[in-house]
Amino acid sequence: MNLAFAGFRHGHIFSLYRWAAEHPEVHIAAAWEENDEARKEAGGRGVVFNCTSFDELLSFPGIDAVAIGDYYGIRGERIIKALKAGKHVVSDKPICTSLSELDEIERLSREKNLKVGCMLDLRYLGSAKAAKELISGGRLGEIHAISFGGQHSLNYGRRASWYFEKGKHGGTINDIAIHGIDLVRYITGRELESILAARCWNAFAKEEKHFKDCAQFMAVLSGRTGLLADVSYSLPGGCKFPLVQPWRFTFWGEKGVLEFAAHDDTILLEMSGADRPEIIKAEPPKQNTITDFLADINGEPCELDTENVLKSSRAVLEIQAFADKTAGDKL
Repeated sequence: MNLAFAGFRHGHIFSLYRWAAEHPEVHIAAAWEENDEARKEAGGRGVVFNCTSFDELLSFPGIDAVAIGDYYGIRGERIIKALKAGKHVVSDKPICTSLSELDEIERLSREKNLKVGCMLDLRYLGSAKAAKELISGGRLGEIHAISFGGQHSLNYGRRASWYFEKGKHGGTINDIAIHGIDLVRYITGRELESILAARCWNAFAKEEKHFKDCAQFMAVLSGRTGLLADVSYSLPGGCKFPLVQPWRFTFWGEKGVLEFAAHDDTILLEMSGADRPEIIKAEPPKQNTITDFLADINGEPCELDTENVLKSSRAVLEIQAFADKTAGDKL
C-alpha cells in the first residue's frame, strides 16, 4: 500500500508514521504540511516532504491511502476530499468535529467502498483485551454501571497553540472521550442510547476563557447500563514523576467489579464471595492502527474497522453536541 501523510500538527501522527514505516506492506510515498513550524519539526524527525499542496498529494502517482494529522477542525474537510479522490483514509482522532462532516464521511465511505481508520489505540491495551474476554465470558455477570476518567494535563504554553484558536479544536469531549467511548463499546459491545447530562466549562485555561477545558457527562448504554465520565484537562502539569491517573476504567457487574488503567497491563478484580482481590497480568496485543487499517482494506477480521470508527465517532459527537447546547459554562 502506498500511503501519503497530510499534516503533522499533532504529535500522535508520528506514532502512525513509525508504524507505517515499520510495516513491510506499507510504503510511505508522499508527505505534505502547510505550516512552516510543523514542517520543520517533522523534517527534524525524519519526515521527507515531496508535495507542496494537499491537491498535489492527492494526485501523487500510485497513492492508495492518506493519513491525516492536521489540526482537528480541518480533518473532516481533508478526509472528505481524500475520499472523493478515491483514497482510503486513516486519521489521528478525532476524525472530524461535526455530525454533518461525519454524515458525509460515512456516505462517501459506503458509496465508494473506501475504508476509514483512526488512531483509537486504547483498543490495543492488553488490559482492554483481557477485560473484554472476562466480561463477554460472563465473569462479572450483567454489567450495570461503567465509569472512566481520561483526564489530561493542559500544558498551556507547551501544547500546540492551535488548540486554543477558535474553530480548530472542536470540543474537549470530542477530543478526549472518543478513546473512552470506543473502548467501552469494544469491551462490552454496548452502544450509546441516550445522554442524560453533559457539561463543558472553562476552569484551568485562565488565559483562554473561551476554551472549555473541563468536560463531564452521564449517559445510558444499551442494556440500561449507566455511564459516567470525566475527560477534563485537569491533571497537574510539570510533575517529575509519571502520572498514573490518566485513563482509568471501572465496570460494575452483578458478580463483582473490574478495574484497569492505561499505564500498565494489570486488571484488578474484586469478586463477590472472594477472600482477596484478584490481579491479572495481561499480554499486550500485537496489532496497531496500521495493521487493522490494512486488514480492513483487505476484508480481513480486525479489532477496529471502518464501522466501529464511525460508530464511536458518532457517539462522542452526539455527546459533544449535547454539551454545546446546554451551554455548560453558564451552569
